[in-house]
Parts: sequence; structure tokens; C-alpha cells
Amino acid sequence: MSFLNDLADLLGPENLLTGDDLARYRADWTTLYPSNPCAVARPGSTREVSEAVRIAARHGVSVIPVGGLTGLTGAVQTDGGLMISVERLNRIREVNLASQVAVVEAGVVLSRLHDAAEEQGLYFPLWFGARGSAMIGGVLSTNAGGSNVLRYGSARALCLGLEVVLADGRVLDLMSQLRKDNSGYDLRQLFIGAEGTLGIITAAVVKLVPRPLAHATATLSARSLPDALTVLNRLQSASGGAVEAFEYMSRTHMARLAQMRPDIRQPFSPLQEVNILVELGTTSPRDTLPDDQGERPIMELMKNVLVELMEEGAVLDAEIAQNESQRMAMWERRELSAEICFSSGPCVECDIALPLDRVAAFLDRVQDSLNRAGHEYDSVHVAHLGDGNVHFSVFPKETGDHVHDSVMMEVEDVVVELGGSFSAEHGVGVMKLGSMARRKDPVALDVMRAIKAALDPCHRMNPGKVIPDRGGVS
Repeated sequence: MSFLNDLADLLGPENLLTGDDLARYRADWTTLYPSNPCAVARPGSTREVSEAVRIAARHGVSVIPVGGLTGLTGAVQTDGGLMISVERLNRIREVNLASQVAVVEAGVVLSRLHDAAEEQGLYFPLWFGARGSAMIGGVLSTNAGGSNVLRYGSARALCLGLEVVLADGRVLDLMSQLRKDNSGYDLRQLFIGAEGTLGIITAAVVKLVPRPLAHATATLSARSLPDALTVLNRLQSASGGAVEAFEYMSRTHMARLAQMRPDIRQPFSPLQEVNILVELGTTSPRDTLPDDQGERPIMELMKNVLVELMEEGAVLDAEIAQNESQRMAMWERRELSAEICFSSGPCVECDIALPLDRVAAFLDRVQDSLNRAGHEYDSVHVAHLGDGNVHFSVFPKETGDHVHDSVMMEVEDVVVELGGSFSAEHGVGVMKLGSMARRKDPVALDVMRAIKAALDPCHRMNPGKVIPDRGGVS
């Protein structure tokens, strides 16, 4: 009780949650990783985070940083640890128009940063379905990706500076707005993607870009995935690299979407094997001004390229959004993929990365491999095809840990053969500890353990995540 009393004295009783008040923190969005925290602390400043971590250290209690609870890999699961929620660290300290950066606290919800940047004619180009609840601290801690990685990079590429509370309560101030700083190790990069195992991110400096003045968005069906890459490369060349998103949706995804959401219009009938959502963005006013026929140049460019590819046979059919409502309807089809997967029964969700030209080979080989292994299953797959990130979801007819692990290992075998990675954008958490033990280079694991031991010698920061025990996880 002295531990909780110390925290209550620091934060005020209203910001230390126990008992029934813990209900919403007992599971993340997936509900697959139930938690039993001893309490949830809700500090309102970096100083309070620092003091809360010091108190936990004195009492030997582990600390689990918590943001919007939108993770998919069990990265905030705990049994008896102290959750430190960053939800009250929610100030946008600055949006700097001249230098095109924002200084934000870890609890700022992603969509709120989008709105603040847009008010200044700028854009924070990290975009995915959970943007209405995911928080900046979480997206940096998992190195989130999303749909705009193709043009702007992942969270790692969009971060200039960080403020981090370390395991001993010290505050590491890396809040630089510099685009270049070659003064030794880039410590900032240690904490991005570390999932709170090295410290708690409390604030960040992030890059902004000019807000696109117009988009050209289309849904098309391609003859094959290699043909889809031809579409991507042709549009990149024609637009000068203006492709912001290039998203693949399989026929099985579209079929499940039709079953679960019959209210959402399907783009093609009958259902097509290769469905692509492509979006161009322009910041140039000349690309937005209608010509004599009332056509905006960016739309004309999209249409001309697609017509040319249809004549060549690479594109089978296409529709171009004529207004914002149609554009958002196209995006809804893609952004419902997580809901489709996690509401369709037991699922082995594989978030993998591959060289772009090997995605088609992966899909062919992995299904052959699963069939040879004797698995009965359904699969749904979508991809950020422009950056090689495939979400391959397997729904086995049988259930159990042995089935889950067997499917994962079959998928990993094919991924490794093709030079890919078993983890692309969702992080590791507890879900992929087995994959880390099996597939991560042993020297790399030793280096990671050494870094963890140096920064968190008592292993209290989000223990049991990211790095498998030396004995491995079977």
C-alpha cells in the first residue's frame, strides 16, 4: 500500500486508478492479451512521469507505458505491473510553419496532430486506420508505418527529436529540431521501435510536410501482382514520385468485406483477384487548376496512365474518385482490414516485409507450404504493396497454440527464403517473441540484450516484450 500511497501523493487520487477503474486497461484493441495491472498512473507532466518511475523503482515494480491501446501484438500486457498512461501528456507544444516541425507530447492522438498541422497548411504524413485513437508515444514506440510509407517513410523517418524518461527516472533530452546532427550515436533511434523496453517516450519533435492541395485516388483491378508493380512504377515516373499510397486488397479480403459489410459498395463485379487502391498527392497549384474541359491535371494524369495500361492489358478495370466522399469510401474498404481479421474468428496474423518484386512469389509459395503441412485454413491478405508490407492472415480450421506456432513457422520459412522480415510495422510485443528467437540473428539479439542491460539493468521497463529469453521461446 505504501507504493500506491506514494503514487497518489504524487499524482492525486484521481490520477491513480485501481479496482473497477482499471476495466478499460485490462485489454488492448484485439482483446487477445488480457492484463492485470496493479494500478494505472496518469501523470500530467514529464516530471510526474519521472517521479512515478522513481517510485516504481524504489518498490521494485515493473513499468508498462500505455498509449491508445491500439496495438496488435500484446505490447502492453502485464500481470501486476504499473501501467503509466501518457493520455494526460496531450499538449501540442508548437507547430512551426517556418521549419515545418511540430513539438508534441506523447499522449497527443494522431488525428489531432493531423488537424493542427492542417490549420497551418501542413501535413503529418503518418496515416492508418487507428489514427483516431493511436497516440504519438505509441506510434513511435512501435515505429508505426501505415499507408504513406511509400512517399514519406515510417514513424522513424518522421521523428527529429525525443524526450524519454529512463528506467532510473532521469530525463533524456533529445528534443532537437535539427535535420543534421552528427555528434556521436543517434540515441533517438534506440527508443523508436523499442516498445517501451528502454524508457518512456514523453514528447517528440516530428517532421511536417506541405499539405497536398489535391489528390487523385483510384481503385483498379490488375491482371496480376507483377502487373500491379508496373502500374506503380508507371505512375511514379509520370507523376515525378507523387504516389502517396499503393494498397493491395485480395479477392478474399473483398469477399469478407462484402459478407461483413454489405452496405459498402464493391468496386467490381464479379470480384477480382488483384484490387489496388492508388493515390497521388500534389502540393503544386498548377496541378489543381481545371483545364478547358474542367479536368484537373493530376486527375488527367491518373486517367491517362490507367487508360494506357488498360490498353496494354495490365489493368482490367478502374474507377477514379470524383470527390472527397468517393475518395473516403475507397479508403474505407482498405481500412476495415483489421476489423475483418480480428472479428472473423481465431487468426494467425502475419505482418511481414518483402522485397517488392517477391510479394507474388510469397503468396504462391506460402499457400503451397501450408497445404503441404496439412493445414486446413482460409486466408485473407492485404498489403502496403508500394513498400512490400504484407498482412497475411490465416484462419485455421483447427485451433490451439500448436496450430498457431506451426502456421507461423511455415510462413517464416517462406519469408526467410525470399529475403524478408517476419515483422514490418506492428512491432514484436509478446506475439512475435517466438519469431525473434527463431529468426533474429543471434549476434543482433546479444547486442539488443546488452543495450537493455545497460539502460534497464533491473529489467523493469515493459519486461517480457521484444527480446526473447536466452533459452528461446518455442
